[in-house]
Amino acid sequence: MATKIRLQRHGRKSYAFYSIVIADVRAPRDGKFIEKIGTYNPNTNPATVDLKFDRALDWVLKGAQPTDTVRNILSREGVYMKKHLLGGVAKGAFGEAEADAKFEAWKNNKQSGLAALKAKEDEAKKAEAKALAEKKAAEAAAKAAAEAPAEEAPAEEAPAAEEAAAE
Repeated sequence: MATKIRLQRHGRKSYAFYSIVIADVRAPRDGKFIEKIGTYNPNTNPATVDLKFDRALDWVLKGAQPTDTVRNILSREGVYMKKHLLGGVAKGAFGEAEADAKFEAWKNNKQSGLAALKAKEDEAKKAEAKALAEKKAAEAAAKAAAEAPAEEAPAEEAPAAEEAAAE
């Protein structure tokens, strides 16, 4: 039986939430499936993926064909990297322990890259907020400076008018 790893749509209109399922290629999109291996929520930023890694790897090794979106999700989660490393173990290029070490190194590198990207975004937001605060402070100072001389000028005329009235 030909199997496909695909998304099964749930959620309300304009707010899709997907289950990642293993299904027969002849089954309808939201119809019968063999196994549910995870969920995908594209509405959050970044998109939330909850995946049973071992089951996804097992089905990919069995030959289940993922759809384009699911292939991107599996690749981002490291299923295809693990499959690639297991292929190297099968060919005798290196041992399973070395494959696990390479996979962990890849995973740590990816997580550190994501953390650095998030830190950079936070720093950019802080710099933008600081620039906005400085701009508002400068505008407030300019407005206060413009209002201050205007208030002093009528105050100077009033004493001159009082002196003229006194004479």
